[in-house]
Amino acid sequence: MSASVVSVVGSAACTPAQAETAEEVGRLLAERGAILVCGGRGGVMEAACRGAQKAGGLTVGILPGIDRQEGNPYLTLALPTGLGNARNTLVAIAGEAVIAIGGGYGTLSEIGIALKQGRRVIGLDTWVAERSDAEQAAIEIAQNPEQAVVLALSDPLKDG
Repeated sequence: MSASVVSVVGSAACTPAQAETAEEVGRLLAERGAILVCGGRGGVMEAACRGAQKAGGLTVGILPGIDRQEGNPYLTLALPTGLGNARNTLVAIAGEAVIAIGGGYGTLSEIGIALKQGRRVIGLDTWVAERSDAEQAAIEIAQNPEQAVVLALSDPLKDG
């Protein structure tokens, strides 16, 4: 059986609380044997990778530029793409689920792409999206890192 892959998305500029949350998410994913995929830069991405690496996990950064050195120091594998913000698509669909922590418009784009591609999106202190007809985007809100990881690694078809 192959390892689960979870994308963690969030801003390169995050609050200390969001960084703490991201580090805990990374640690919990690694402890459960999941591979963490992210945009590979700082902020939420770096904190999540730091947590995963401390717990012996694997981290993959899908970088916007062409230089591996732009990745954070906690990446197991840095993948330069030269795609700029278009790399958000790769980050969003690489994981079987996405955990969004905080974030700006880049994170919002990753959430939208993930939902469009049928990925499960779990939110911690992140966006809530609603259309003018009051239909809300299917972002599952978690109350803490543990719940976010459990949701990301669960199969709603089997578990529900």
